[in-house]
Amino acid sequence: MAFSVNTNAGAFIALQNLNKTNAALQKTQNAINTGLKVASAKDNAAVFAIAQNLRSNVGGLNAVKQSLDRAIGAADVALAAGQAVSDLLIELKEKAVAAADTGLDTASRDALNDDFVQLRDQITSIVSNAEFNGINAVKNSGDNIVGITNDTGTSNITITAQDLSLTGSNITITAGTQINTATAAAAAVSALETSLSNVNTALSKLGSGAKRLELQKSFVEKLSDTIETGIGKLVDADLAKESARLQSLQVKQQLGIQALSIANQAPGTVLGLFR
Repeated sequence: MAFSVNTNAGAFIALQNLNKTNAALQKTQNAINTGLKVASAKDNAAVFAIAQNLRSNVGGLNAVKQSLDRAIGAADVALAAGQAVSDLLIELKEKAVAAADTGLDTASRDALNDDFVQLRDQITSIVSNAEFNGINAVKNSGDNIVGITNDTGTSNITITAQDLSLTGSNITITAGTQINTATAAAAAVSALETSLSNVNTALSKLGSGAKRLELQKSFVEKLSDTIETGIGKLVDADLAKESARLQSLQVKQQLGIQALSIANQAPGTVLGLFR
């Protein structure tokens, strides 16, 4: 073996190994600090790219959930309004049937008519206020309820607006309908029966659409959770393994420092040749 004070091959080797250990130790510490074994493209370019694409999908699905929440809110308001209108129509029919009695005195019919008019006008009040986030699906020329269903925004669920106003085709009484005579009351009864049938059909359409929105939201939530779990399997660090690796590398680092110290002492042995 050649002795030289200019070149210390042993120190070079020890330093190279120590640098490798330090690099591995830094990687392990980063994994422990972040909880990620792939925190950047530098760690694993292919896996990082896949994870980023999946994160993009999750972000899109979050927007889908928000859209569906808004649509469900609008549908719930429309359903509440429709049910209230249906209840009012039942009350109106009760008043009209009572007023259609030809033996009823004028004062009683007038009282029934007053109640009828108030209930009739309440329909307009309910329909005009049945709005959620700017969407009213039960007014005349109402807004369709739309919720996107995929993370690209190219697919959606649409609930067609149902006109429950006194100026629409579903309710066949008008803003001027009264039951102040037996004949008018009898005509109102017939119109109210048709209106009830139409409103219940409209409610069925709104209800089935709302149910579909809820089912879609449930699916999107499960899909988002599944994708996030998949991302975790790709990039999350196994902290139990990282902990064991940390202990091992710390021991290797200490041994590497000692080995480098020993190698650095080697040139000193040359002095013994000159004594």
